[in-house]
Amino acid sequence: AMSSSSPASVQMDEVRQKARSVLSSSGSAQDVKADIQTMAAIALHVSEKYRHLPAETMLRENTENRPRPEVLESLGKLVKALSILEKYGCNLTSPTRPKYWRSVKHNNPVFRTTVDAIKGGRRVLFLYGYTNQQIDGLSFPEEVTEPNIETVAAVTLEVMTLRSEVDMLLKGTHPHPEPFSDIIPLVIQQNVPPKGSMVNGPADKEQEEKPQMPPPLAKPSPMPRTPPKPAAASPAVGECSLCGTTSCLVCSSCNNQHFCDACDDLFHRHPSRADHRRDTIQKTSAETCGICGTTAVHSQCPSCVKRLCLNCDRLFHSHPDRKGHSRTFAGPASRTPSLSQTSWDCSHCTTVNEMRAVLCTTCERPRLVPDSSIPTSPNSEWQCKSCTVLNQGSSILCEVCERPRLATRPPVTPVLSSLQSEPNSAAKWTCQFCTFVNTQPSPTCEMCRLSCKDSAGVSLPQSLLQVSSSATAEPPPLGGRPKPKPRVGMDLKRQQMMKDDGLKLIQQIREAEKRGVSPEEVYAALCMCGGSNPCDWLTSELPHLLDEICAMAASVQLNYRAGNAGVEPAVERDVGNGGMKPSRAEAKLAWLAAGGDTDRAVRQLLRDRRVKMKELHSLGFLDVTRCEEALRQSGGEVKGALSLLQRPLVEPFHQHIWMDQPEPPIDPKHADKLRTCRRLLALYDLPSWGRCELVLSLLQEPDVTCSLEDVVHAVKQSHDRDFIRRLLINECPCCLSIFPHSKMQSLTSCQCSVCHECFGQHFTIAVRDKHIRDMVCPVCWEPDINDPEHLNSYFSTLDI
Repeated sequence: AMSSSSPASVQMDEVRQKARSVLSSSGSAQDVKADIQTMAAIALHVSEKYRHLPAETMLRENTENRPRPEVLESLGKLVKALSILEKYGCNLTSPTRPKYWRSVKHNNPVFRTTVDAIKGGRRVLFLYGYTNQQIDGLSFPEEVTEPNIETVAAVTLEVMTLRSEVDMLLKGTHPHPEPFSDIIPLVIQQNVPPKGSMVNGPADKEQEEKPQMPPPLAKPSPMPRTPPKPAAASPAVGECSLCGTTSCLVCSSCNNQHFCDACDDLFHRHPSRADHRRDTIQKTSAETCGICGTTAVHSQCPSCVKRLCLNCDRLFHSHPDRKGHSRTFAGPASRTPSLSQTSWDCSHCTTVNEMRAVLCTTCERPRLVPDSSIPTSPNSEWQCKSCTVLNQGSSILCEVCERPRLATRPPVTPVLSSLQSEPNSAAKWTCQFCTFVNTQPSPTCEMCRLSCKDSAGVSLPQSLLQVSSSATAEPPPLGGRPKPKPRVGMDLKRQQMMKDDGLKLIQQIREAEKRGVSPEEVYAALCMCGGSNPCDWLTSELPHLLDEICAMAASVQLNYRAGNAGVEPAVERDVGNGGMKPSRAEAKLAWLAAGGDTDRAVRQLLRDRRVKMKELHSLGFLDVTRCEEALRQSGGEVKGALSLLQRPLVEPFHQHIWMDQPEPPIDPKHADKLRTCRRLLALYDLPSWGRCELVLSLLQEPDVTCSLEDVVHAVKQSHDRDFIRRLLINECPCCLSIFPHSKMQSLTSCQCSVCHECFGQHFTIAVRDKHIRDMVCPVCWEPDINDPEHLNSYFSTLDI
């Protein structure tokens, strides 16, 4: 290990800081690819290079105590898992995060087959922030609204660096493998070439190998160009012995036959050939793509000054800013079909998948045919070939059966005579995976590229069945027409039976709806009525069955109370001495929930009754007998039973409403102040509870002699205590008595206030014994009636 002040450590810190800043802002792995290669090539100890990621622990856990082939396979899985973890990190740092970025589901097939297939994968997700463990996966805590971009970017950079280093170790191109010699010694020792084996020139460093099966670097490269076979029978140099495309593997157990990746997977899938050891063909060096660095150059763009392979060129120039670039062909034409035979790119997320994959490993969308075979109108509807539903032109999967747009199914009427009469039908065979009808004899399906073999050998053409008959036999030519085995019409009979049963059920449901019977009742009645009409059975036999269910439930309850606990262990133990009396309505609901099964209906009825009894007990009604009776009368409804149970409690209130006796007066000195305030609030329509308390406090003051009505009237006017006191204490200038303001009278011509009694006596005496000019204010003797103007104005408003 090197010290932290070494030039390599300083360089590592500078590159790491720069890459973290770029990744935090853009979230694109392509922007930091050069920095990742630089960090992977720096000679530092693993513990010093990886500060967040437990890289050494992950390598040891996935390679310890294993032979070299298993170590290589495990490291290949680790590279795949790290690439998926890299995408998780880039999604979190991206300015436009995915919709469901907060959680990672364990049932996701990509997660299950990559990240969860290695040891330490979930620890990386913990470092990202997925620390909340759930039943079906991991998620961010609820209080976390945004991921820590700096931390996620730092961990993602280390994940990308570790993936790059492990990939270089597998290929034998790592510039400084020494720090890994103690961690994975089998790979490091085998990667060190012996003396004299170095070849002058850089061409030997570039190889094309299968990503899932790294080449055994320890043994000398085989010589696939000179197989020990007669010249007439040997395949051409660099060609697959089965399909004739560019080969990448040679099998010494099969007489040094050459295979491409797809044919090798098919041919060696047979159990007798599964243990064959294949070696990667050491090909001559060629100029590789400037982006992926593995595939040969296909075209050159003078505008971008880049030399790219076919896939990278298509993806790189799909950007709107680079669509108009003109490229020139810069590679042999024979290399183009080699790539298309081993991989395909998803049209939705542009992920490059293996040829055998039916769904994309990233977005799980199905593989589609090239754009040239799809109708050009994007808005035109298309009919599903499986369920005949019309779907929108933009949808990929059927809305009903969720099958791919281009997937088909076998003919509905596979008449055996047509196989003999039509010569072209003999070559057809149906893929067991995607149900596509292939019209050409081929070892793989034209749609999903999977093998036509299955466990029963039904869908395998007879021309290909000869391949699996012998382990050492040469593969037969593929040009022969297959003779598919005729299928027995069992599926047709089963489909017809299901169709007839469905039509019959629909007819019965329609008839029942006319008679007011629900589909659930029809379905449950079909289990009991045999061959009779379900509606007639519901009318005649269902009441007796419901009574039987009620009796069985009551019997089970009584047996359990008597000590026979084995009959129904889920019944409530503390249920009292009263007998259970379920209603028909409860029994019918339980019978429908059980789908017509009587025993299940009894258990469901007991469970429902137990839940309802617990709810009533929680509301304070502990008398089991009364609760049982209330539930029976209400038909099992808790609200209805609660109304019946509460009726005796509110009976005194009902009786009190209809009493003819006068309402007892409110006593302000009553001990229960809350009760007094409630009565004030109910009887006098006060605006708030605080006004009620104010009324009560004023009535309890010793100097207040006003009545309750006077105090309530004053409190309604204002909430100010001093103002209320001024309203309640007013002295009459005539009789010198104290009255509230509501019992004082004043004229419109002055501000003097007189009590009602003095006011009435004054005007009575003036009218009866005095002159009309004496009908003025008894206090200030205003207005001056001798003034004609005041006279007219005064008498016109006197009646007010």
